[in-house]
Amino acid sequence: MNGKINYQRELEGFLASVPKDSRLFLHSCCAPCSSYVISYLSNYLDITVFYYNPNITEREEYEKRSIEQRRLISEMPTPRKVDFVEGRYDENLFFDLTKGYEECREGGERCRICYRMRLEESARVAKEMGYPLFSTTLTISPLKNAQVLNALGYELAEKYGISWLPSDFKKNEGYKKSIELSKIYSLYRQNYCGCVFSKNNKL
Repeated sequence: MNGKINYQRELEGFLASVPKDSRLFLHSCCAPCSSYVISYLSNYLDITVFYYNPNITEREEYEKRSIEQRRLISEMPTPRKVDFVEGRYDENLFFDLTKGYEECREGGERCRICYRMRLEESARVAKEMGYPLFSTTLTISPLKNAQVLNALGYELAEKYGISWLPSDFKKNEGYKKSIELSKIYSLYRQNYCGCVFSKNNKL
């Protein structure tokens, strides 16, 4: 055994007993990644999508993804309510936090700092706005480590006194389904995560 936790199984267990009035504060990296996640989770939860991604280096790119996120929410029918909240865009924050980690490989320590930056703000705002539960769409990406993201989510949930919704959305063909939904809604699909380092690596 490799000791990895099956977070998709944990998610399914959680959703099987979730109260009908539950609300989720869902961090989203972009419309394509959120498409399947929203379509799946909105069967169980009211969702507020939190678009918070100061790791995106270029403001034009950031705004393009933000517009696509809002468009998807307005066009895609969902069983339950889906709202949108946009966080503050500070193009210097990511570089300040990752200073000295410029040469890290993709998926390494620089990325982990970026995950924490986005998830901590999500937890903080969720608590401030009275949401009992938060999560992220990031686990849908084959390039993102669900073990790291979920461990971080649980840590921040304890810090801020709210609950973390575990996930590994790439499971059960989640990533494939997000690609299909992106085609249906003609979503802009970027070929890199967001920062200049991922852009240079075309991830």
